[in-house]
Amino acid sequence: MATTYSFDQLFSFSKNIFLKIGCSDTDAAIAANSLLSADLRGIDSHGIARLTGYVRLWEVNRVNAAPGISIVHETPSTAVVNGDSGLGLVVAPFAMQVAIDKAKNVGTGWVSVKNSNHFGIAGKHAMMALENDMIGIAMTNASPLVAPTFSVERLLGTNPIAVAIPAGTEPAFVADFATTTAANGKLELLQRKHLDTPTGWVQTKAGNPSVDANELKNGGALLPLGGDREHGSHKGYGLGAIVDIFSAILSGANYGPWVPPFPAYLSMPTEQPGKGIGHFLGAMRIDAFRPAEDFKAHMDKWINGFRSAKTIEGQEKVLIPGDPEREMEAIRLKKGVPLLGSVVEDLRKLADRFSISFIE
Repeated sequence: MATTYSFDQLFSFSKNIFLKIGCSDTDAAIAANSLLSADLRGIDSHGIARLTGYVRLWEVNRVNAAPGISIVHETPSTAVVNGDSGLGLVVAPFAMQVAIDKAKNVGTGWVSVKNSNHFGIAGKHAMMALENDMIGIAMTNASPLVAPTFSVERLLGTNPIAVAIPAGTEPAFVADFATTTAANGKLELLQRKHLDTPTGWVQTKAGNPSVDANELKNGGALLPLGGDREHGSHKGYGLGAIVDIFSAILSGANYGPWVPPFPAYLSMPTEQPGKGIGHFLGAMRIDAFRPAEDFKAHMDKWINGFRSAKTIEGQEKVLIPGDPEREMEAIRLKKGVPLLGSVVEDLRKLADRFSISFIE
Protein backbone atom coordinates (compact mmCIF):
# COMPACT_ATOMS: atom_id res chain seq x y z
CA MET A 1 0.00 0.00 0.00
CA ALA A 2 1.48 3.34 -1.06
CA THR A 3 0.86 6.78 0.41
CA THR A 4 1.24 9.86 -1.81
CA TYR A 5 3.12 12.99 -0.78
CA SER A 6 3.73 16.21 -2.68
CA PHE A 7 7.19 17.18 -3.86
CA ASP A 8 7.16 20.17 -1.51
CA GLN A 9 6.38 17.94 1.48
CA LEU A 10 9.19 15.53 0.63
CA PHE A 11 11.61 18.35 -0.15
CA SER A 12 10.95 20.08 3.17
CA PHE A 13 11.35 16.84 5.12
CA SER A 14 14.53 15.78 3.30
CA LYS A 15 16.07 19.23 3.64
CA ASN A 16 15.34 19.22 7.38
CA ILE A 17 17.08 15.86 7.78
CA PHE A 18 20.14 17.12 5.91
CA LEU A 19 20.15 20.22 8.11
CA LYS A 20 20.00 18.01 11.19
CA ILE A 21 23.15 16.13 10.20
CA GLY A 22 25.01 19.42 9.81
CA CYS A 23 24.60 20.52 6.19
CA SER A 24 24.44 24.23 5.44
CA ASP A 25 21.09 25.57 4.25
CA THR A 26 22.42 25.75 0.68
CA ASP A 27 23.87 22.24 0.71
CA ALA A 28 20.76 20.78 2.37
CA ALA A 29 18.61 22.23 -0.41
CA ILE A 30 20.96 20.94 -3.13
CA ALA A 31 21.06 17.49 -1.54
CA ALA A 32 17.27 17.30 -1.15
CA ASN A 33 16.74 18.44 -4.74
CA SER A 34 19.26 15.93 -6.08
CA LEU A 35 17.72 13.11 -4.06
CA LEU A 36 14.11 13.84 -4.98
CA SER A 37 14.88 14.23 -8.68
CA ALA A 38 14.94 10.43 -8.70
CA ASP A 39 11.45 10.12 -7.18
CA LEU A 40 10.04 12.69 -9.59
CA ARG A 41 11.48 10.85 -12.57
CA GLY A 42 10.10 7.51 -11.39
CA ILE A 43 13.44 6.09 -10.27
CA ASP A 44 12.15 5.26 -6.80
CA SER A 45 15.15 3.04 -6.04
CA HIS A 46 17.43 6.10 -5.81
CA GLY A 47 15.15 8.65 -4.19
CA ILE A 48 13.92 9.37 -0.69
CA ALA A 49 13.94 5.65 0.07
CA ARG A 50 17.72 6.07 0.32
CA LEU A 51 17.63 8.96 2.80
CA THR A 52 18.16 6.61 5.74
CA GLY A 53 21.23 5.22 3.97
CA TYR A 54 22.86 8.65 3.75
CA VAL A 55 22.15 9.26 7.43
CA ARG A 56 23.65 5.88 8.30
CA LEU A 57 26.87 6.80 6.48
CA TRP A 58 26.96 10.08 8.40
CA GLU A 59 26.47 8.24 11.69
CA VAL A 60 29.56 6.08 11.05
CA ASN A 61 31.62 9.15 10.03
CA ARG A 62 31.77 8.28 6.35
CA VAL A 63 29.96 11.45 5.28
CA ASN A 64 31.21 14.94 6.03
CA ALA A 65 28.10 17.13 6.18
CA ALA A 66 30.14 20.35 5.90
CA PRO A 67 32.83 19.51 3.32
CA GLY A 68 35.45 21.84 1.93
CA ILE A 69 34.97 20.79 -1.69
CA SER A 70 37.92 21.96 -3.76
CA ILE A 71 39.68 21.79 -7.10
CA VAL A 72 43.04 20.12 -6.48
CA HIS A 73 44.35 20.04 -10.05
CA GLU A 74 43.23 21.68 -13.27
CA THR A 75 43.98 22.73 -16.83
CA PRO A 76 41.81 25.02 -18.98
CA SER A 77 39.55 22.09 -19.91
CA THR A 78 40.00 19.58 -17.07
CA ALA A 79 39.94 19.39 -13.29
CA VAL A 80 40.15 17.00 -10.37
CA VAL A 81 37.77 17.78 -7.51
CA ASN A 82 38.27 16.56 -3.93
CA GLY A 83 34.84 16.10 -2.38
CA ASP A 84 36.21 16.03 1.19
CA SER A 85 33.94 13.04 2.00
CA GLY A 86 30.86 15.17 1.30
CA LEU A 87 27.48 13.94 0.15
CA GLY A 88 27.78 12.99 -3.50
CA LEU A 89 24.40 14.70 -3.90
CA VAL A 90 26.27 17.97 -3.28
CA VAL A 91 29.75 17.16 -4.59
CA ALA A 92 28.56 16.10 -8.06
CA PRO A 93 26.64 19.34 -8.81
CA PHE A 94 29.71 21.33 -7.73
CA ALA A 95 31.91 19.31 -10.10
CA MET A 96 29.41 19.52 -12.95
CA GLN A 97 29.32 23.30 -12.61
CA VAL A 98 33.11 23.32 -12.87
CA ALA A 99 32.82 21.31 -16.11
CA ILE A 100 30.19 23.71 -17.45
CA ASP A 101 32.28 26.77 -16.60
CA LYS A 102 35.29 25.30 -18.36
CA ALA A 103 33.19 24.45 -21.40
CA LYS A 104 31.98 28.07 -21.54
CA ASN A 105 35.60 29.18 -21.74
CA VAL A 106 37.25 26.58 -23.98
CA GLY A 107 34.46 24.49 -25.53
CA THR A 108 34.55 21.40 -23.31
CA GLY A 109 35.05 20.66 -19.63
CA TRP A 110 35.97 17.35 -18.00
CA VAL A 111 36.06 16.77 -14.25
CA SER A 112 37.01 13.67 -12.31
CA VAL A 113 36.08 13.50 -8.63
CA LYS A 114 37.60 11.69 -5.66
CA ASN A 115 36.70 11.45 -1.99
CA SER A 116 32.94 11.60 -2.59
CA ASN A 117 29.92 9.42 -1.80
CA HIS A 118 26.82 8.07 -3.56
CA PHE A 119 25.49 10.84 -5.82
CA GLY A 120 21.91 9.76 -6.56
CA ILE A 121 20.85 9.48 -10.19
CA ALA A 122 23.46 10.32 -12.80
CA GLY A 123 20.89 11.92 -15.10
CA LYS A 124 20.24 14.78 -12.68
CA HIS A 125 23.85 15.95 -12.96
CA ALA A 126 24.16 15.42 -16.72
CA MET A 127 21.01 17.50 -17.27
CA MET A 128 22.62 20.55 -15.65
CA ALA A 129 24.36 21.16 -18.99
CA LEU A 130 21.15 21.40 -21.01
CA GLU A 131 20.22 24.97 -20.08
CA ASN A 132 23.60 26.11 -21.41
CA ASP A 133 23.16 24.53 -24.86
CA MET A 134 25.65 21.87 -23.84
CA ILE A 135 25.76 18.10 -23.84
CA GLY A 136 26.19 16.73 -20.33
CA ILE A 137 27.81 13.47 -19.29
CA ALA A 138 27.86 11.97 -15.80
CA MET A 139 29.08 8.65 -14.43
CA THR A 140 30.14 7.20 -11.11
CA ASN A 141 31.56 4.04 -9.65
CA ALA A 142 29.67 2.36 -6.84
CA SER A 143 29.50 -0.39 -4.22
CA PRO A 144 31.25 -3.59 -5.40
CA LEU A 145 28.21 -5.81 -5.99
CA VAL A 146 28.81 -6.93 -9.57
CA ALA A 147 30.67 -10.01 -10.78
CA PRO A 148 32.42 -9.57 -14.13
CA THR A 149 31.65 -12.14 -16.80
CA PHE A 150 32.84 -15.66 -15.77
CA SER A 151 33.56 -14.61 -12.16
CA VAL A 152 31.96 -15.19 -8.75
CA GLU A 153 33.80 -12.24 -7.17
CA ARG A 154 32.09 -8.89 -6.71
CA LEU A 155 34.57 -6.50 -8.32
CA LEU A 156 32.52 -3.66 -9.84
CA GLY A 157 29.57 -1.43 -9.02
CA THR A 158 26.42 -0.81 -11.02
CA ASN A 159 28.46 2.11 -12.46
CA PRO A 160 25.82 4.18 -14.31
CA ILE A 161 26.29 6.37 -17.35
CA ALA A 162 24.08 9.36 -18.20
CA VAL A 163 24.15 11.55 -21.31
CA ALA A 164 21.86 14.57 -21.74
CA ILE A 165 21.56 16.19 -25.19
CA PRO A 166 19.48 19.30 -25.90
CA ALA A 167 17.05 19.53 -28.79
CA GLY A 168 15.05 22.38 -30.31
CA THR A 169 11.27 22.09 -30.04
CA GLU A 170 11.49 18.51 -28.84
CA PRO A 171 12.35 17.53 -25.24
CA ALA A 172 15.96 16.71 -24.52
CA PHE A 173 17.43 13.26 -25.12
CA VAL A 174 18.40 11.91 -21.67
CA ALA A 175 19.86 8.42 -21.43
CA ASP A 176 20.56 7.29 -17.86
CA PHE A 177 21.29 3.64 -17.20
CA ALA A 178 23.27 1.28 -15.01
CA THR A 179 25.86 -0.93 -16.66
CA THR A 180 24.24 -3.90 -14.91
CA THR A 181 21.04 -5.65 -15.91
CA ALA A 182 19.41 -3.89 -12.95
CA ALA A 183 20.52 -1.43 -10.29
CA ASN A 184 20.79 -2.61 -6.68
CA GLY A 185 18.03 -0.20 -5.69
CA LYS A 186 15.59 -2.22 -7.79
CA LEU A 187 16.46 -5.29 -5.74
CA GLU A 188 15.70 -3.29 -2.60
CA LEU A 189 12.28 -2.37 -3.98
CA LEU A 190 11.54 -6.03 -4.77
CA GLN A 191 12.64 -6.98 -1.25
CA ARG A 192 10.14 -4.51 0.22
CA LYS A 193 7.41 -6.03 -1.98
CA HIS A 194 8.56 -9.63 -1.24
CA LEU A 195 8.96 -10.37 -4.95
CA ASP A 196 11.54 -12.32 -6.97
CA THR A 197 13.79 -10.78 -9.61
CA PRO A 198 13.50 -11.50 -13.33
CA THR A 199 15.98 -14.05 -14.65
CA GLY A 200 19.39 -12.60 -15.45
CA TRP A 201 19.65 -10.02 -12.69
CA VAL A 202 21.59 -11.93 -10.04
CA GLN A 203 23.67 -15.03 -9.42
CA THR A 204 24.42 -17.06 -6.30
CA LYS A 205 27.80 -16.93 -4.56
CA ALA A 206 28.67 -20.08 -6.54
CA GLY A 207 27.82 -18.33 -9.82
CA ASN A 208 24.51 -20.07 -10.49
CA PRO A 209 21.44 -18.22 -11.83
CA SER A 210 19.00 -16.98 -9.18
CA VAL A 211 15.81 -14.95 -8.87
CA ASP A 212 16.13 -14.28 -5.13
CA ALA A 213 15.98 -10.51 -4.50
CA ASN A 214 17.99 -11.11 -1.29
CA GLU A 215 20.80 -12.93 -3.10
CA LEU A 216 23.38 -10.20 -2.48
CA LYS A 217 22.92 -10.58 1.27
CA ASN A 218 23.73 -14.27 0.83
CA GLY A 219 27.04 -13.57 -0.92
CA GLY A 220 25.70 -13.54 -4.48
CA ALA A 221 26.30 -10.85 -7.10
CA LEU A 222 24.56 -8.58 -9.57
CA LEU A 223 25.21 -9.38 -13.23
CA PRO A 224 26.60 -7.01 -15.88
CA LEU A 225 24.27 -5.68 -18.56
CA GLY A 226 23.36 -8.68 -20.71
CA GLY A 227 23.22 -11.16 -17.85
CA ASP A 228 25.53 -13.81 -19.31
CA ARG A 229 28.18 -14.15 -22.03
CA GLU A 230 25.70 -15.46 -24.60
CA HIS A 231 23.57 -12.33 -24.19
CA GLY A 232 26.45 -9.86 -24.18
CA SER A 233 27.40 -9.54 -20.50
CA HIS A 234 31.01 -8.94 -21.57
CA LYS A 235 29.79 -5.65 -23.07
CA GLY A 236 28.12 -4.61 -19.81
CA TYR A 237 31.27 -5.63 -17.96
CA GLY A 238 33.34 -3.50 -20.34
CA LEU A 239 31.09 -0.47 -19.86
CA GLY A 240 31.23 -0.83 -16.08
CA ALA A 241 35.01 -1.09 -16.21
CA ILE A 242 35.27 2.09 -18.29
CA VAL A 243 33.17 3.98 -15.74
CA ASP A 244 35.33 2.67 -12.90
CA ILE A 245 38.55 3.77 -14.60
CA PHE A 246 37.26 7.20 -15.65
CA SER A 247 35.66 7.88 -12.26
CA ALA A 248 38.34 6.56 -9.93
CA ILE A 249 41.70 5.68 -11.40
CA LEU A 250 41.71 9.00 -13.24
CA SER A 251 40.81 10.97 -10.09
CA GLY A 252 42.50 9.06 -7.28
CA ALA A 253 39.31 7.58 -5.78
CA ASN A 254 38.87 3.95 -4.77
CA TYR A 255 38.09 1.47 -7.54
CA GLY A 256 37.00 -2.10 -8.15
CA PRO A 257 36.40 -4.12 -4.96
CA TRP A 258 37.88 -1.34 -2.80
CA VAL A 259 35.04 1.14 -3.35
CA PRO A 260 33.38 2.03 0.00
CA PRO A 261 29.96 0.33 -0.05
CA PHE A 262 26.57 2.00 0.40
CA PRO A 263 24.53 -1.03 1.61
CA ALA A 264 24.72 -1.63 5.36
CA TYR A 265 25.27 -5.38 4.97
CA LEU A 266 28.64 -4.85 3.25
CA SER A 267 31.74 -4.20 5.33
CA MET A 268 34.36 -1.59 4.49
CA PRO A 269 37.29 -2.95 2.44
CA THR A 270 40.45 -3.39 4.50
CA GLU A 271 42.50 -1.79 1.72
CA GLN A 272 41.87 1.73 0.43
CA PRO A 273 44.08 2.52 -2.59
CA GLY A 274 42.29 5.86 -3.13
CA LYS A 275 39.91 8.26 -1.43
CA GLY A 276 36.15 7.71 -1.30
CA ILE A 277 33.94 7.11 -4.31
CA GLY A 278 34.76 8.62 -7.72
CA HIS A 279 32.69 10.41 -10.36
CA PHE A 280 33.37 11.66 -13.87
CA LEU A 281 31.44 14.57 -15.34
CA GLY A 282 31.67 16.38 -18.63
CA ALA A 283 30.12 19.26 -20.55
CA MET A 284 30.49 19.97 -24.27
CA ARG A 285 29.38 23.27 -25.76
CA ILE A 286 27.48 22.49 -28.94
CA ASP A 287 28.75 25.55 -30.76
CA ALA A 288 32.27 24.24 -30.25
CA PHE A 289 31.32 21.81 -33.02
CA ARG A 290 28.58 23.50 -35.07
CA PRO A 291 25.99 26.27 -34.61
CA ALA A 292 23.74 25.27 -31.72
CA GLU A 293 20.48 26.04 -33.55
CA ASP A 294 21.52 23.86 -36.50
CA PHE A 295 22.39 21.00 -34.16
CA LYS A 296 19.13 21.27 -32.23
CA ALA A 297 17.09 21.39 -35.43
CA HIS A 298 18.73 18.15 -36.55
CA MET A 299 18.19 16.64 -33.10
CA ASP A 300 14.49 17.40 -33.57
CA LYS A 301 14.60 15.64 -36.94
CA TRP A 302 16.42 12.66 -35.40
CA ILE A 303 13.93 12.43 -32.53
CA ASN A 304 10.90 12.73 -34.79
CA GLY A 305 12.35 10.12 -37.10
CA PHE A 306 12.60 7.63 -34.25
CA ARG A 307 9.21 8.56 -32.81
CA SER A 308 7.56 7.80 -36.16
CA ALA A 309 9.35 4.48 -36.64
CA LYS A 310 7.10 1.58 -37.63
CA THR A 311 6.51 -0.59 -34.57
CA ILE A 312 5.94 -4.27 -34.03
CA GLU A 313 2.24 -5.11 -34.14
CA GLY A 314 0.66 -4.62 -30.75
CA GLN A 315 3.61 -2.69 -29.30
CA GLU A 316 3.83 0.93 -28.16
CA LYS A 317 5.54 3.61 -30.21
CA VAL A 318 9.32 3.93 -30.09
CA LEU A 319 10.41 5.98 -27.11
CA ILE A 320 13.26 8.48 -26.93
CA PRO A 321 15.58 8.09 -23.90
CA GLY A 322 14.19 10.38 -21.23
CA ASP A 323 10.54 10.19 -22.36
CA PRO A 324 9.21 7.94 -19.56
CA GLU A 325 11.03 9.91 -16.87
CA ARG A 326 9.89 13.29 -18.23
CA GLU A 327 6.28 12.11 -18.40
CA MET A 328 6.49 10.68 -14.88
CA GLU A 329 7.93 13.93 -13.55
CA ALA A 330 4.98 15.89 -14.93
CA ILE A 331 2.55 13.45 -13.31
CA ARG A 332 4.25 13.39 -9.93
CA LEU A 333 4.68 17.14 -9.72
CA LYS A 334 0.92 17.38 -10.17
CA LYS A 335 -0.34 14.33 -8.26
CA GLY A 336 2.47 13.65 -5.80
CA VAL A 337 5.01 10.88 -5.18
CA PRO A 338 3.76 7.47 -3.95
CA LEU A 339 5.85 5.89 -1.19
CA LEU A 340 5.65 2.27 -0.05
CA GLY A 341 4.59 1.68 3.54
CA SER A 342 8.03 0.35 4.45
CA VAL A 343 9.66 3.53 3.15
CA VAL A 344 7.22 5.71 5.09
CA GLU A 345 8.02 3.74 8.23
CA ASP A 346 11.76 4.30 7.71
CA LEU A 347 11.14 8.03 7.29
CA ARG A 348 9.02 8.15 10.45
CA LYS A 349 11.90 6.58 12.35
CA LEU A 350 14.21 9.25 10.95
CA ALA A 351 11.80 11.93 12.12
CA ASP A 352 11.81 10.43 15.61
CA ARG A 353 15.60 10.08 15.54
CA PHE A 354 16.01 13.83 14.92
CA SER A 355 12.95 14.98 16.86
CA ILE A 356 11.23 16.60 13.91
CA SER A 357 7.68 16.30 12.66
CA PHE A 358 6.96 13.80 9.93
CA ILE A 359 4.90 14.73 6.90
CA GLU A 360 1.21 14.88 7.75
